[in-house]
Formats: sequence, structure tokens, C-alpha cells
Amino acid sequence: MQDPRDWMKALEQTWVVRYPKQSLSTFGATNFGYHVVTEPVYTELTSGEPEGVVRTGRVVAQRPAIVTPYYALNLEGFSSEAYEYLTHLAETYGPNSPGIMYQYRNEPSNTDIVGGDPTEIAKKIGDDLDKRSENLAVVMVGVDELWDVALLKFMYEITSSSAGQNVDEFRSEGLLDPSPGAGGLPAAAAQRIEQLFVDAERGRGVDALKRELDQWGVFEFYQDRFLSLFRGRRT
Repeated sequence: MQDPRDWMKALEQTWVVRYPKQSLSTFGATNFGYHVVTEPVYTELTSGEPEGVVRTGRVVAQRPAIVTPYYALNLEGFSSEAYEYLTHLAETYGPNSPGIMYQYRNEPSNTDIVGGDPTEIAKKIGDDLDKRSENLAVVMVGVDELWDVALLKFMYEITSSSAGQNVDEFRSEGLLDPSPGAGGLPAAAAQRIEQLFVDAERGRGVDALKRELDQWGVFEFYQDRFLSLFRGRRT
């Protein structure tokens, strides 16, 4: 288990040198290139010229999903403290008060050793990206053993800066409004369930549909329609 003091030290020595020039997309995936520059762990063992380790890759931010405290309580993988917080949200704002959830995928590509001070290397990379108008790229400086902490820091900050715009755009499209014809679900959730039904009628993703209905707590509302999928197969 990682010592929390190591995480704190890594966070203190982690910063974003160059941010992407746009926020997360509300209605589609966003694909960011990243460059994380660190001082190699072997530096103390040598007396040569400074070097930096440059790790590159991509972070794919999926389209933000509409969730509610009730929905999240049915997901797995949260800590007990997180479940307590979700319960608090449900009690405070209502179990179906809508919010948004972001999902990311890290796709690392290359690791290179470059001569020079890590901070200066990062600045040069940032300048080059600016010249090439690479709007979807981030440059960070981090700690070698915990370089992905820099990536997590960026993900948190880009999510925080994008959330307000994403919520406003969802709201302007009416996607956070409850759908009376779908058990009171947020419109975006109702749309997703409709698409899952279409997939299930074509013989794909029945399990995913059932899981989604259970997580939203609306299986009984859709029960007849769901069971008709199987009755249709027997005839």
C-alpha cells in the first residue's frame, strides 16, 4: 500500500505547465495528448548532466454521463466514505437529483530520456505545441515513481473546469429534466435506456440493459417491455 505521505509529496511537486486550449466535450469523447516530464530516479546516483524522462500518451475522456445519487449507490467500487457521501446527497437533494460523471482511459505510448532540466524540457515542449496549435495537449511536471499522479491531477482539474459548462449544456438541451413517461428519469438517462432497448431488440446487450434498469431503480417500470424481449424470441 502506498504511503499517503508519498502521494502528498508527489502532489506538491506536480504541476501543469501547459493546459489544453479547450474544455471537455459535453456531447462526445475528448482525446487529449499528454507529456509528463520527470526527473529520473537514478539522478542521485550520477554526477552527469541533468536529464528528464518524458512520457507521452493520450487520455480519452468519454462523453459525460448523467447520474443521480441513487444510481451511483448501485455502482460498485466506491469506498464506504464515498457511499456515505452519496447517501448524504440523496437525503439532501433527493435520490434522483441529476449530476454528471466522467470516465477516462489512459493510453500510454512512449518513454524517452531527454537531456536538460525537467522544467525547462516541459516548457520547450509546451512552446512547440503552441507553435503547432495543438489545442488538445497537456504538458506536466511530476515525480518519476508516481508520474501518473500528474496525470490524475490534470484529469481532476480539467473535469472541475469543464463541469459547469457541461451541466449548462445538458440543462439547455433539457437532458437533466425528468421524463414522466420514463419513471421520472433524467431525459438523458431515458434516451440511453431507449438505445439499449433498441440494441436488445437486435439481440445485443440484454445484460447491459438489465443492469442499467437496475441501477436506475426502474426495472419494474420497464418490466413488461423487458420481458417482451424474451417472449418475442420464443414465438
